[in-house]
Amino acid sequence: MPIETFTAQVEWIENLTHDVRRLDLRLIEPKAINFRPGQFISFEMPDPQTGRLLTRAYSIASQPSRSGGITLLFNLVSGGPGSGFLFHLTAGEKTQFKGPAGHFYLRDDPNRELLFVASGTGIAPIRSMLLANAERPDPRPATLFWGLRSQRDLYDQEELAELTRHTPSLTAISTLSRPEPGWSGSSGRVLRLIEERIASVKNLAVYLCGNSAMIADATTLLQKKGLCPIYREKYYDDTGCP
Repeated sequence: MPIETFTAQVEWIENLTHDVRRLDLRLIEPKAINFRPGQFISFEMPDPQTGRLLTRAYSIASQPSRSGGITLLFNLVSGGPGSGFLFHLTAGEKTQFKGPAGHFYLRDDPNRELLFVASGTGIAPIRSMLLANAERPDPRPATLFWGLRSQRDLYDQEELAELTRHTPSLTAISTLSRPEPGWSGSSGRVLRLIEERIASVKNLAVYLCGNSAMIADATTLLQKKGLCPIYREKYYDDTGCP
């Protein structure tokens, strides 16, 4: 797919947690974007210290069928020029971005079930994949393991529950590594879910997105269980560090 420059308008802003924001952009020119679920777009913004232009990439969190607009999910990172730029956008404001790009996207392999593993806002491209899969006439069986820190970091849980109700072949589990008292859901690192709930990877295609440590550990754990395609997207913090 060719890289294009898009002009868009901020249509909706929602603070999902203390540091995660959802941003809906409506496309103005071109009026539609064609992308594969999992791909990203890029923004350019000035470095607050040097003034030189920086590029920051953000995964599209919405499904390709909603081609007239896109959804982004991102953290506010202290000192991060990218998230600072996006957090300062206001409703109705216009902005530009380039895309789509990226090799982390949902492959068409109907003979394999899907395993998605995300940490933090690594859920963004996987959300696009989940929604796209759910729209298929015959959704592929899929499992999501999503690791977060504590209750205050939870979001989109109602959406996931609704998606699983309408897609019986989907299982979604959110686990908290540092739950506070009162949490009755899954606890521990997301790796524990892989270890305890995945007996064999023989018929799986795996998609990992999150911090580099999680991806490395999850890859090692999965490879001990056998051979299967593993697709990975490392998320870097907004300062450029993994």
